[in-house]
Amino acid sequence: MEKCVKVSVRSLVEYAHTAGSIDLTYKSSVSLIEGTKAHQKIQSEYGELDVKERQISGIVQFDQLEFKIEGRCDGLLLRDDEYIIEEIKSTMKDLEEINESSYPVHWAQAKVYGYFICEELQLEKIKILLTYSNILNEQKKSFTLIFTKDELTNYVYKMLEIYYPFAKWKYDHIELRNQTIKDLTFPFPSFRKGQRKLAGAVYQTIQEGNNLFAVAPTGIGKTVSTIFPTVKSIGGNNLNRMFYLTSKTITRTVAEEAFKRMTDQGLCISCTTITAKDKICFKEETMCQKEFCEFANGYYDRINDAVLDILSSEKLLTREKIEEFARKHTVCPFEYSLDLLNSSDAVICDVNYIFDPRVSLKRLFDEHKRNSVLLIDEAHNLVDRAREMYSASLFKSKFLELKNAYKNSKDEFFTIINEINKRFIEIRKKWNEVTSPVSKELDEDLIELLNQFNEITEIKLQEMDEDEKKETLLETYFESLNFVKMAEFYDENYVCYFEMYKSEVHLKLFCLDPSKVVNDVIKRFRSTIYFSATLTPIQYFQDMLGDQNRDYTINIDTPFKKEQLEVTINPLSTRFQDRERNLERLVDSIYKEIAKRKGNYLVFYPSYQYLLQSIELFQVKYPNVKTIIQENGMTETEREEFLLNFDSNNEETFVGFAVLGGIFSEGIDLKGDRLNGVIVIGVGLPQICLERNILKDHFNSVGKNGYYYSYVFPGMNKVMQAGGRVIRSETDKGTLLLIDDRYKSSLYQILLPDEWK
Repeated sequence: MEKCVKVSVRSLVEYAHTAGSIDLTYKSSVSLIEGTKAHQKIQSEYGELDVKERQISGIVQFDQLEFKIEGRCDGLLLRDDEYIIEEIKSTMKDLEEINESSYPVHWAQAKVYGYFICEELQLEKIKILLTYSNILNEQKKSFTLIFTKDELTNYVYKMLEIYYPFAKWKYDHIELRNQTIKDLTFPFPSFRKGQRKLAGAVYQTIQEGNNLFAVAPTGIGKTVSTIFPTVKSIGGNNLNRMFYLTSKTITRTVAEEAFKRMTDQGLCISCTTITAKDKICFKEETMCQKEFCEFANGYYDRINDAVLDILSSEKLLTREKIEEFARKHTVCPFEYSLDLLNSSDAVICDVNYIFDPRVSLKRLFDEHKRNSVLLIDEAHNLVDRAREMYSASLFKSKFLELKNAYKNSKDEFFTIINEINKRFIEIRKKWNEVTSPVSKELDEDLIELLNQFNEITEIKLQEMDEDEKKETLLETYFESLNFVKMAEFYDENYVCYFEMYKSEVHLKLFCLDPSKVVNDVIKRFRSTIYFSATLTPIQYFQDMLGDQNRDYTINIDTPFKKEQLEVTINPLSTRFQDRERNLERLVDSIYKEIAKRKGNYLVFYPSYQYLLQSIELFQVKYPNVKTIIQENGMTETEREEFLLNFDSNNEETFVGFAVLGGIFSEGIDLKGDRLNGVIVIGVGLPQICLERNILKDHFNSVGKNGYYYSYVFPGMNKVMQAGGRVIRSETDKGTLLLIDDRYKSSLYQILLPDEWK
């Protein structure tokens, strides 16, 4: 059997025609729905003998490889016994700006289709019709060229000649990858207690194409226990890729270390880490314009060589490696990492690259997703993250600012801005007359106005020069676009609420239950593995994230002995109304706990204000104790410096004061004597606010306990995460002090991990 490589027509020609610069200043884009409508309108005019969406495929031998090329042309028409291939492209551009040679890649697709039609129907020549359709005004513009079969044959072989080096690397890589996966053994001398059980459950779940909720205690080695069985699954059942999703830098690093252990053992795998654009950008200001950035200028002229170079040289494409090769080839490191995705067997990235519709990886088509697995680390965070991703806000002040900026134009653009501003005033007046600021109904009139604003703004932005006015308009446009986008998801799992302060009106589409939107994402993937030490109670997380028809659950016992962690409860009320009265007793309790044994401690507070009140009194009463405080808005460097203070060689007791649910209450790994104890103040309940009360009412209305779902479960999750910082290995010993009288109640006792009871 020949060495066969499958490639789509689109992938082939886009690779061969990659050229030009990155320009992300503003680019109007046609949505899939809008593009489909434009195609269907043209195709509706086809005759009886015309075929729309014609499947095309064929095999071409080139050098050492056999290429199976597949695609689908928009139309195969028959006119007076002459065959015509029609390629339809929808656009927002003025058709006057488009000529026959504007987009060679569009001709390229049609020419490859033409080659295979000539082969199939034994034609000596074929006519190609390239049609552009403007979705704003529905105008059309077409170009026609005739090609002989010989011309098209030469063209296809030219495309394959350009594509071949990459295809050969990919074929050889997959052959070696699959063999080394078969030979791979667990990258440690033995499994820890619970690891084999977790790894087996992950492997079985992937084989069956289901989902898994895994409660696995801190310190068991969850990362390698999920990555290893997923890697072992790659190559079989058409599984080709895995995504390790995380919200924190520290867990990303642990995942990279797990892959390194396996590659050191002989595994051949390509693993790419995606770093946020603002963090990896080489320039002081992130402006993706060829005039401003040499890494954007001519990016597409160099990217194919840059991709092939790093893939041929490295297995683990970490941030450092991507930056190194990006400088070598003078390419944007962020876009470079995205262009490496389809060549990667494993991708480490933030959860938003999969779930957030605003930034999700558009390069991933559904066929890629069907052959991929999601591993979601610290999955307890996904409930609030998803709720945030699928909510949207709009502010009246933005449109008032635009109204004032364009008040002299008095054109259609000004009119629509004025109408939106008036609509906000009507909303304020209407809701001033009602008792609740919450509505289940979507304001369809406002959505229609925003759609009109977006369409007009798309045209206006293309005509504008860079100035302050454009920046304001661009910002408002993106907020409006997002609001309209989220309105598409609006159903019984949403409410619309408003807030008013002075002349401002804040309107929010608030996602109450993210389970439907999350499932719409994960059902496109083969399997999803949710894992965390604190998926408790598991039914809550299944309700918020799961698909009951595809879900398994597993609970792994802790590998550590109860004697390693000494847990005590101090029943001192930390309720808001009791805080001032009990402040001195609280401070004394903290000191009494840390005075028992010299070491390093972390104290977690339910709010930053409460922390500041306590630290002030603590430092007055106990000035000899060395302390450090979590600051607001700490950079990654400042966070690392904070943690470096927790040194196992500290000669005196050291105490860090931090916020529960914040950057230091989960994901950090201070082993041994770097951390000897944790003190948690309160039960972690979120602050009472409009959104939490809306959630409470919603879950009450659907038969759940609204108070538990909106306050208690999210709060106790933070407590369990913070407490889990103490014991990180089989040799660790430490203390955990829980300060609040509610820990004595049956409700909170039930939610505590067994090893804490």
